[in-house]
Amino acid sequence: MATAQSDILVIGGGLAGIVTALEALRAGKRVTVVDRDTPGRFGGLALWAFGGMALVGTPLQARKRIPDTPEIALRDWIRFGELDPDARHPMQWARYYVEHSRSQVHDWLLGEGVRFMPAVNWVERGRFGDGNSLPRYHIIWGTSREMTRRLIAALRAADNGRLTILHRHRVVELQRSAGTISGAVAIDEATGGQVRLDAPVVVLAMGGINGSHEQVRANWPRDRPLPSMMLNGAHPFADGKLHRLAAGFGAQIDHAGEMWNYAAGFPHPFPHFDGHGLSTIPCKSALWLNHRGERIGPEPLVTGFDTHWLCRRVAEQEKPWTWHLLNWRIAAKEFAISGAEHNQRIRDRQFPQFLVETLFGNHRLVRQMQRESPHFLVDATLAGLAERMNALTESHDVDPAVLQATADAFDANFANADKLENDDQIRRIVHARQWGPDRLRTCKPAPLQMQGAGPFIAIQMQLITRKSLGGLRTDLHSRVLDAQDQAIDGLYCVGEAAGFGGGGASGKRSLEGTFLPGCILTARAAARSIVSG
Repeated sequence: MATAQSDILVIGGGLAGIVTALEALRAGKRVTVVDRDTPGRFGGLALWAFGGMALVGTPLQARKRIPDTPEIALRDWIRFGELDPDARHPMQWARYYVEHSRSQVHDWLLGEGVRFMPAVNWVERGRFGDGNSLPRYHIIWGTSREMTRRLIAALRAADNGRLTILHRHRVVELQRSAGTISGAVAIDEATGGQVRLDAPVVVLAMGGINGSHEQVRANWPRDRPLPSMMLNGAHPFADGKLHRLAAGFGAQIDHAGEMWNYAAGFPHPFPHFDGHGLSTIPCKSALWLNHRGERIGPEPLVTGFDTHWLCRRVAEQEKPWTWHLLNWRIAAKEFAISGAEHNQRIRDRQFPQFLVETLFGNHRLVRQMQRESPHFLVDATLAGLAERMNALTESHDVDPAVLQATADAFDANFANADKLENDDQIRRIVHARQWGPDRLRTCKPAPLQMQGAGPFIAIQMQLITRKSLGGLRTDLHSRVLDAQDQAIDGLYCVGEAAGFGGGGASGKRSLEGTFLPGCILTARAAARSIVSG
């Protein structure tokens, strides 16, 4: 059996693993990183993520006169996440996040050459104002791909012959000697040969469980509706197998049923793996309909307030898909797909083109989806759209008269200009537009059938899995803990594998944008502990 020796073995080549390795290399340690994916995908989901970060007390917030503090952020975090006050380690990590996201993430990334866009977005406000009470969602200029590539370049620069990266290697065994971690055994996926990875410290950075539908279903909370079909927006290698290996050493898997999924995904036109879905940033002005073309209610579904609630409502529907009904005017202004792949202007830092599309509409993306996705339907009439919807589902679920009545009922709000509006979706849109960045990306409320706003669009949506909010229980040093809350000697866990700290720092909901910073915070904490120990 081939052998590789180092001071630290990092299992997983995503953001958390890369940051751990980078900080350890800079401290003079020898590091081996073992990753299941190909060299071109080194960086994991961070290469494909949009790059939004919930940060507290930043200079950009100060310039926008947003009076954010760690105390305000922690209050929002605990209330919205329904974080159990007796959950000791998640509570510690939540507090650590709000107190250190500015210095340990924002300022550190600036030092690595990463820059942020000059706007702070206001997401996850809560259905009743119980979410983010202030805007704190910062967007990386260049998306998460730019950040990840910069950190990979920094990793290479810090190498000095002390870094070994084993791509396409799958860890199948953790090893222990004399009661302490001593490394792992991996299989080379290219040759089938085994490699022994000797190291006195092992850092688990393999992501969560949401890439495995089997694990998602096995851990789904019994008191919540489970849809019969879901798309995969996670990584298929995030399958929970290493969590179970660690559990064999006494590690505790906490809150495995808490997940951050999205309610509005559709199949990737060019999937990278089976079941691969794209997660949309749903249009606030679209009507969210059930499979029959009826508006879901009585409280309408509107994005930007409570993603967890949206997922529950979608999962409760009779069939495992819903429809978004909108027109071209709305789509050009509001339609977006999460991630780097379909945010070309931000990803490639094309500011003039980004400004044009923000001000005049992203017709390019709408035309692209019309061309590429069979789930993105366009027609000049509602009757024609209903026919297309039924053809896609091979059913007669959508009665054209019902679809017409749905649109008419909404449009009746505008019969007397804005004097007789009485619709909660309109009220939420008006509220959202009071904040400048949201105003730029949200249409002024208007009839769906407004002259010149067509053609009509229907998008078939499904629930899509994304991130695990639970994971291995860890302390503030990212050490893996056993059932007695004692650190397992030599074993650390970072990023999503640790539930972004403590085995579930977010609780049941995230304030959104806490995942990339959570990877960085837990990774840097692990590296400091390893180096100082």
